[in-house]
Amino acid sequence: MNQYMLILHDVPNAFADVSPAEMQAIIARYVEWSARLEAEGRLRGGHKLKDHGGHTLRREGDRVVVAEGPFAEAREVIGGYFLIAAEDDAEAVAIARGCPHLDHGRIELRAVEDTTG
Repeated sequence: MNQYMLILHDVPNAFADVSPAEMQAIIARYVEWSARLEAEGRLRGGHKLKDHGGHTLRREGDRVVVAEGPFAEAREVIGGYFLIAAEDDAEAVAIARGCPHLDHGRIELRAVEDTTG
């Protein structure tokens, strides 16, 4: 079975005007979806990333520059990820189509390279 990462992209502050009750309903959909995948033996992991903080690192010549980020001015940020198991790309796409994140942002689906040998 192959592993795929669903990288959840969203717009910063997309949920700023969502009421606590609406947020709980949104979270419940993610919990329900991931619990179903776990029951099917397809969920390998996943986490929501914190909305604020973090750092961006890049090499400039012989030094590494560290900047605060992601920034609220960014058009898009990675809000979290799920790691799933699927037979092939088509099955991974079918699983990702059911992810509630599509109502709030986009999903980047990437196969995980098997480096075990």
